[in-house]
Amino acid sequence: MGKVYDALRKAEDQRARRLAEAAGAAAEPSFASPAQGGRAVGGEPVFERLRANVAPVSTEGGDAHNKRRIVLLQPESVIAEQFRSLRARIDALAETRPLRTIAVTSALPGEGKTMAAIGLAAVSAMQLGSKVALVECDLREPTIAASLGLRVDAGLAEVLDGVPLEQAITRAPGSPLDVLAVRGLPQNPSELLASERMDRLLETLATRYERVILDLPPTLGLPDAKTVSGSCDGTVFVVRADQTPQPDIEAALEVLGRDRVIGVVMNDANAELDRYRYGTYAPRA
Repeated sequence: MGKVYDALRKAEDQRARRLAEAAGAAAEPSFASPAQGGRAVGGEPVFERLRANVAPVSTEGGDAHNKRRIVLLQPESVIAEQFRSLRARIDALAETRPLRTIAVTSALPGEGKTMAAIGLAAVSAMQLGSKVALVECDLREPTIAASLGLRVDAGLAEVLDGVPLEQAITRAPGSPLDVLAVRGLPQNPSELLASERMDRLLETLATRYERVILDLPPTLGLPDAKTVSGSCDGTVFVVRADQTPQPDIEAALEVLGRDRVIGVVMNDANAELDRYRYGTYAPRA
């Protein structure tokens, strides 16, 4: 536990600096594969039972908001196909266990978790007849409304304060994806996310949608990701290749609970070097 505590304290000290870098963080997503022996970031173990795998791609050019919503802007792009591969792996897992609510988080800010959450939610909503919701749970540094170009009159905090859910749900432009973004920044974000109202909201969303994707805050330095992910069916964990410190990855996985992580997304991978090291594979039971 001493190692976890040290990583949590270090992450808190680094949070202000890393938040300044977060705006430009969206990059190239991939999923660590058996060809790496379940390894990433410096060749160290990341998660011994990875559930999905997709080759790295390039998202060079454009601003941070466009990178985060690239699947919506370019639904036929290579990156969109890769998120479809992730969706297919999750669908396969869902045949053996409930996976209606899926949290997306990272160890630290700036890893690309919001791009991953938007991408996974967008391709999930593209399935015919599928009802999908994207829920922003970062009540401190929200970015989804700006990334998707949404006008938000009421958001998550307002819903937890009693505003009807129907008044806060907005539709992503050009997509059947429903979005519950963040508008107001409450003074007690951790308490709101840990409240019974939040639990009831997740239960309500799970009855109305086939899949609910939640964009959580970073895991280290805050209790929010642990709190919300514990109420979800599974967690997708995001790291940045060659940048996320291995101790922080290990500490975050300990906080989240390794058995609850269904996949590890590696952003900012070198597409040319790694092109032949990644291939799809069926998740292990």
